[in-house]
Amino acid sequence: MQTILDQLEQRRAAARLGGGQKRIDAQHAKGKLTARERIEVLLDPGSFEELDMYVEHNCVDFGMEAQRIPGDGVVTGSGTVNGRLVFVFSQDFTVFGGSLSERHAQKICKIMDMAMKVGAPVIGLNDSGGARIQEGVASLGGYAEVFQRNVLASGVVPQLSLIMGPCAGGAVYSPAMTDFIFMVKDSSYMFVTGPDVVKTVTNEVVTQEELGGAITHTTRSGVADMAFENDIDALLAARDFIDFLPLSNREPVPERPTTDPWDRTDDSLDTLVPASATQPYDMHELIAKVVDEGDFFELQPGHAGNIIIGFGRIEGRTVGIVANQPMVLAGCLDINSSKKAGRFVRFCDAFDIPIVTFVDVPGFLPGVAQEHSGIIKHGAKLLFAYAEATVPKITVITRKAYGGAYDVMASKHLRGDLNYAWPTAEIAVMGAKGAVEIIFRGKTPEEIAERTAEYEARFANPFVAASKGFVDEVIMPHSTRRRIALGLRKLRNKQLENPWKKHDNIPL
Repeated sequence: MQTILDQLEQRRAAARLGGGQKRIDAQHAKGKLTARERIEVLLDPGSFEELDMYVEHNCVDFGMEAQRIPGDGVVTGSGTVNGRLVFVFSQDFTVFGGSLSERHAQKICKIMDMAMKVGAPVIGLNDSGGARIQEGVASLGGYAEVFQRNVLASGVVPQLSLIMGPCAGGAVYSPAMTDFIFMVKDSSYMFVTGPDVVKTVTNEVVTQEELGGAITHTTRSGVADMAFENDIDALLAARDFIDFLPLSNREPVPERPTTDPWDRTDDSLDTLVPASATQPYDMHELIAKVVDEGDFFELQPGHAGNIIIGFGRIEGRTVGIVANQPMVLAGCLDINSSKKAGRFVRFCDAFDIPIVTFVDVPGFLPGVAQEHSGIIKHGAKLLFAYAEATVPKITVITRKAYGGAYDVMASKHLRGDLNYAWPTAEIAVMGAKGAVEIIFRGKTPEEIAERTAEYEARFANPFVAASKGFVDEVIMPHSTRRRIALGLRKLRNKQLENPWKKHDNIPL
């Protein structure tokens, strides 16, 4: 018996060693952790239970039958993050460069199937050279099997991808279909075709980092949500982030004890909005003063800064927050901000996370480039997302809510549950000067100035909208947190269903 137990330990040790000490050292030399070290940082100590440790590839071409390493380049299993179940796969770059084989894919698919059955998030740690060329189409079939499960799991369990090394070619589409993507600066990249192919086809010379690095994807493309300095930072952030999410679409949002009083007031909010309508202010300040302990996990902070998205807590329970940011493009909606917020709203709705919206929007960004790039279709994504959402929706208009952008930002007409306005709110078709110049075209400058003052007195306040029931209450800014907390309590048992359909057809 002891001999058999010793053999088991030897097999386990061989599997844990992956591609060998030399390759582990090479991984460390690049400033990267190994697949197993990453899992140790991500999960609670001692909670990881590995599956398929001894799986080997089934390829017999190109001398591969002589190269068999237990685990086949990916570590899979389950564990806990702050005591809550998650399933995880971590690609091992020390084994065949983390390349995906048929068996490698089967391991990933197995834990994704299990996650959907029991209702728990899937976290993928990607570090792979791509498809295993020696296996040809079998490897491509493996990718498609993973893609199919990404789609089936979408809206059922949260999916988080951490890109911690290369991710190129077909491999990029699995993370792209997950809910959120975190990247590591200077050591991770994503692209469909690499710099060499780009140079051959288009004659453009570009580095891996410029083409698909963490900074590129978190600022320019918006493909990724966050960029971190190193593996440790990314994994610890993932632990914090998963804490905000429900385990599945069948589970309620997590609840965390808090000492922050639900009825806490903040008098500084009464002076947050400047006297001048053209002067910006930082919407982050309002968010920090409303959520529990000022703890706000912002997503995509470097992309489309004119809108803010992320998770906070009210009375210990997760809420999704969407807010216009007057500091960037005066808070206008444009193509990038509409796509960014639209997808976030849909995620919140899929997982029954209430949405709190802070509005200060002068309209959609004008311009030939915006129109030619499809602002109509892209702006409709955000409108569609808010309109189809059945979760509790609370909206607070702090200053401007003009034109179609007023409608889009979770207005009462899109089934907003509680729509509040600060006394500084201005709800109108457009700004006073523009409106008067249209209504009183041809008048003298003096008459225009007089009419503008008249228009401002009439419409530069929330009371016209309140008189029509489009705003439920004009509230004191300092009591915003209390109003939201009470509203969320009231809406906790909200029931609303959309008409039956196979699925909708969002304007993509």
